[in-house]
Amino acid sequence: MVQEQTTLFNVDEIDTRLIRNTLKEVYTSLEERGYNPTNQIVGYLISGDPGYISSYKDARSKIQEVDRAKIVEILLKEFQNNNE
Repeated sequence: MVQEQTTLFNVDEIDTRLIRNTLKEVYTSLEERGYNPTNQIVGYLISGDPGYISSYKDARSKIQEVDRAKIVEILLKEFQNNNE
């Protein structure tokens, strides 16, 4: 069967989903290790120091693959959407 409609590909939406999933994985990893995930992630986002993120379950590697500014942008958009 031939598809006659054009499929739209939204890179921003895919990036947002990937970053959201990465944050969830990192958050869970930090929580499992007994850290306060919010404090650790905020420390990393502000300073850029990966030492705030445990290497447990590759959390440090995962979060470093994402641009910190993009994480902040997504968090701000989600905050704004939840407060409208």
